[in-house]
Amino acid sequence: MDVKVVLSTEEILRGLKHYRRIAKQDLLRAPETPDPEAFRQHAEARRGVYAELSKIAEDGGPDEAARAALRAYQDLPFVTGSELPEHTEIKGRENALENFFLMIGLEPRLRREARSRRPSLAGPAAAVAPELGGEPGDLGA
Repeated sequence: MDVKVVLSTEEILRGLKHYRRIAKQDLLRAPETPDPEAFRQHAEARRGVYAELSKIAEDGGPDEAARAALRAYQDLPFVTGSELPEHTEIKGRENALENFFLMIGLEPRLRREARSRRPSLAGPAAAVAPELGGEPGDLGA
């Protein structure tokens, strides 16, 4: 996919830092929610994606961060509409990637193309997308 991002690396890093702060606030208020563990997992998943995208943007620039995010989004199992708690982490990653797409002004057509290629969740064993849950550097691998 041909991706051109108009934001600078610094602008992307500032935006991702803001998103990480929001996720951190969500972590702190998790105990006050009806489902603290699910809320915590969702926030942690978002923070992890934002941190990884920050590293990719720093090392490879805005276009590489956008390409890595699109690849990760495309590889993420499709669980939207499911209320099962075991999919909370995937939903958090999905939410973080979609927030990133909004921030960089990604063409909706590109997001739709990536979304249409996403695999359906095969079962509980597929609940973790390794390319988004590993060590730094794994997001775009």
